[in-house]
Amino acid sequence: MTGREHPPPVDERGPRWPIAVAIVCVLALVVGIGVWFTRDRIGLFRSEECRATALDQSVTFQPDQMHNASTIVLIAVKRGMPARAGSIGIATAIRESKLRNLSYGDRDSVGLFQQRPSRGWGTVEQLQEPVFATNAFYDAPVKVDGWQDMVITEIAREVQRSGSPEAYADHEREGRIIASAMSGHSPEGFVCRLDDPTAAGRPDTFVRALSEETGQTATATGQVITVDATDDRHARAVGARSVARARARNVVTVQVGAREWSRGGGDGAMRWTDAQTPVPAGRVVVTLHEG
Repeated sequence: MTGREHPPPVDERGPRWPIAVAIVCVLALVVGIGVWFTRDRIGLFRSEECRATALDQSVTFQPDQMHNASTIVLIAVKRGMPARAGSIGIATAIRESKLRNLSYGDRDSVGLFQQRPSRGWGTVEQLQEPVFATNAFYDAPVKVDGWQDMVITEIAREVQRSGSPEAYADHEREGRIIASAMSGHSPEGFVCRLDDPTAAGRPDTFVRALSEETGQTATATGQVITVDATDDRHARAVGARSVARARARNVVTVQVGAREWSRGGGDGAMRWTDAQTPVPAGRVVVTLHEG
């Protein structure tokens, strides 16, 4: 064969990989748009959190922190202390432990309020029990004349013997909002966005702890707990506490009168809605997961 060899034929359609890449990009875009518009409804990419709202202001913390906050506020309510007591308790615990029940601290300090056994607050075991630690904390300011009218820095100096009492003032706003929402002064002021329950709820444990912390009497029928509170405000406080305990106690719904909070991972759980079957004012109905 003579002359130059003919080059191999060229596919005039060109390379195909850019088309494949384009198709993949379009599909990814479609999926991304779908996730974007449904993320709130199905709870994708949303972390668990609890929110307290009062006076048109909100603060958010993790569920375990708000669990402890509910103990601090509701014990003040049970003791008949003025509303400001709960604000002071919350602000102090945020400053001392970030609302976590710590097993360590400065020197021998432990617990929510970083109380020291060597200073006579109680044993290590007692101070790591939130109900005991909270009552011990509230026992201190009532011994100080005029504590209700003191600014929080003065109370911190008297009660906590803090060397930096001004640090407590940084959390006074958070304390006021959480205390108002938890104590029932701000209706429907407390909500949580939570993952699905992991186990069955324990009605006996829920009823016992509720009575200890609120003084309200509860009855359980299966997984449904009913509380006929002293008045509407106490009912709202019990409702807020029940939402705050939802993660730890596997609560799925909390109803206060005609309004209801339902557990979920989307934004629907961040509001109270009309209940399908209203109950009398002052009644709280809590439903636990059956497992």
